[in-house]
Amino acid sequence: MSRRILQGFDPEALKRRRDELGMTRGDLARAADISVTAVADWENGRRTPQVDSLAQVAAALKCEIGAFVDMGPGDRSLADLRILAGLTQPQLGKITGISTTVISSLERAESGLSEERAEVLARALGVDVAAIVAGYTKARNRAPGEQP
Repeated sequence: MSRRILQGFDPEALKRRRDELGMTRGDLARAADISVTAVADWENGRRTPQVDSLAQVAAALKCEIGAFVDMGPGDRSLADLRILAGLTQPQLGKITGISTTVISSLERAESGLSEERAEVLARALGVDVAAIVAGYTKARNRAPGEQP
């Protein structure tokens, strides 16, 4: 079950947005229902947030998760698309009716992506089917040992 932002999280962007809104770490922690320590750890780069926690932070800061995750449109894997939607694998599974095990397998391109599943995932993630296929293809064509 993948809940962590493993790559592309930009701690400086989080701090910048919080500062733009004139919020203290405590203000953000209260608004997002997370701990002040978590905010400090994320901003200082000591830890990375979990997807669902970052979704709460983005809502509190009135922006999209993409404001804090640096990844170009052509670089987005299925996991990246899920993260940008602010969903964990179990949450996406619940929305789509696809098991968490299958979602995980699709994100690693270790099982086939049917047209039907691509359409269901595209609707749930708010992207077009081409983005789903491109994300799957990215994972499928990665070098041995490379993270999807």
